[in-house]
Amino acid sequence: MKVAIIGASGFVGTPLTREALSRGHQVTAIVRNPEKILVKDPHLSVVKGDVFQADQISALVKGHEAVISAYNAGWGNPNLYTDFLTGSKDIQEATRKAGVKRFLVVGGAGSLEIAPGLQLVDTPEFPEAYKAGATAARDYFNFLKGEKELEWTFISPAILLQPGERTGKYRIGKNSPVFDEHHESKISVEDLAVAILDALDQHLHVRERFTIGY
Repeated sequence: MKVAIIGASGFVGTPLTREALSRGHQVTAIVRNPEKILVKDPHLSVVKGDVFQADQISALVKGHEAVISAYNAGWGNPNLYTDFLTGSKDIQEATRKAGVKRFLVVGGAGSLEIAPGLQLVDTPEFPEAYKAGATAARDYFNFLKGEKELEWTFISPAILLQPGERTGKYRIGKNSPVFDEHHESKISVEDLAVAILDALDQHLHVRERFTIGY
């Protein structure tokens, strides 16, 4: 299918683009800096886009069957919270205006519950450096839950997300982290990409959040 990936040059977007191409999808990579896309593939188109320009993004995603947002406002960005929230809402609006129904969003693990009524981002151990981004992703998820037109999916990765191996194996959860036998919640970014494309290809987790781990 024709898939638009926003933030395709990023930490998650790069393996996501490779995974989509490996499955034969026609991919449009929408990025701030097209020169960062090093993948060469006849099924890949690379275009420059500004997530704060909803009309521009709407025009770029029009005609696609799905939009995947791997947008990240930048961990070193002093306006990370506001920029992520604003940019994510603009992408959502642009997707709706373009008439694309399927919308998948890569969020964070911070909004996962580690105890009844207690989210990871609210624990004393949560790193301060990631708090603004995690809070923004949580607040955007709460906003997204009110979306009635799009067939949206919100993906929270495992607590520990690192570069690694593509095993094609993972376990699925909903609103709490998936822990392994060592009580670790982890996944490679390559297997996160597998899970996201599985959700797209098999039309899973529509209008809900899911998380994964080994």
